[in-house]
Amino acid sequence: MRTFAILPAAGAALIVAGLADAREGRLRDRLGASRADGPAAPAAAGKQTLAYGSDRLQQLDFYPAKNARGPAPLVLFVHGGGWKRGSKDNADGSWKAPHYTEAGYAYASINYRLVPDATVEQQGADVAAALRFLIDRAGTLGIDRSRVVLMGHSAGAHLVALVGTDERYLKGAGLSLRDIDGVLPIDGAAYDVARQMADGGRMMQDTYVQAFGTDPSRQAALSPTLQAQAPNAGAFLVIHVQRRDGVAQSKALEEALRAGGTPAERRDFPGRGLTGHAEINRQLGNPDYVATPVVDAWLARVLAR
Repeated sequence: MRTFAILPAAGAALIVAGLADAREGRLRDRLGASRADGPAAPAAAGKQTLAYGSDRLQQLDFYPAKNARGPAPLVLFVHGGGWKRGSKDNADGSWKAPHYTEAGYAYASINYRLVPDATVEQQGADVAAALRFLIDRAGTLGIDRSRVVLMGHSAGAHLVALVGTDERYLKGAGLSLRDIDGVLPIDGAAYDVARQMADGGRMMQDTYVQAFGTDPSRQAALSPTLQAQAPNAGAFLVIHVQRRDGVAQSKALEEALRAGGTPAERRDFPGRGLTGHAEINRQLGNPDYVATPVVDAWLARVLAR
């Protein structure tokens, strides 16, 4: 006769949390593996990997604008991964660097310190520190420091929206919201943290608790939608696919930004679930992908002299 141990409630909860995290990680790995599908992106030339801080994760890849005749606008990308995983090497999407450098922009993709070894507040500080590092080297790198856009996907969308609405992160790096011409969050869904934790389903709950804790005041402070009263960065373009929570969060962020007097646009594109969530990031910059010309037109307007 077999015997079965009855686990204490806390132990059972840890096992369930671990299984959920493992499922989430496996799914994200499978989505990442699909990057090879479809036509390959061309290579971008001139990559430099630079350290903007002393931590091993405080690094960025910088690509100069192709055929630039003078200082070029900067597009700085922040990867996703649930605030606890991902990197510039596997969560960037292979089309962005060649596409944006060909279009005349300097392009940078950053790593940042990850939860649980760092806090989300420190991640916001890393985004600002990476930008300051590049601006300080604008002359050497061929950057026009007066024309800057932050772009991020998933957790990175949350981080760029946070830095673009709560000036304390930029001030900590000696910058201000006036240094950011535009912010482009890509399919994020934690712009209002408490609402996301209530409405976002069970699979990501442990990830949200790990990142944002349970203190309502901290959750509010880390919610771009709740920080969107003026001042904010110059303009926002919020793009997303058809995920229920992502749609609701993106609409609320757009409305809050507009209520705060900030020019904000929102565009939605085909794609469902985590597959669509990964695809919009993987394909952005591909000239044949539906979101690419929309983003190109917005960048041209926001970064015009």
